Amino acid sequence: MSKQTQWQWVEIERVLLTPQQRADHIPDDTKAVPLTMRAAGFLLDASAAPGDKARIQTPAGRIWEGTLLHRRVQPSHGFGAFLPELQAVGPTLRRALKGDGEH
Repeated sequence: MSKQTQWQWVEIERVLLTPQQRADHIPDDTKAVPLTMRAAGFLLDASAAPGDKARIQTPAGRIWEGTLLHRRVQPSHGFGAFLPELQAVGPTLRRALKGDGEH
C-alpha cells in the first residue's frame, strides 16, 4: 500500500486493553478480544504506511499513536435517500415559530 503524506487526514487504531487486562465480570466473548479505539486526525509521520505505527494530531490538538489504518476521504455512513416530503419542514417550522401565516 502507498505511504501517506504528512498532515493528511487519516485514521489510526490503538489497543487500550489486551484480553488479559479486561475485567473479569464482562461476558467471555467480549473478554476474548482487545478493547480498541479509533481516532482520526492529521498524520505527523510522513513515512508511515497503512499497518505501520503512526502519530496523529486531532483537531483538538491531542497527539495519539496507533496503527495507521487508512486515509479517510469521507465518512462511510450516510443519511439515506432524499425525501421530498421533508423539503417543506424547515420553512413551515420557521413560519410557525414566527407566528406568520398558516402552519
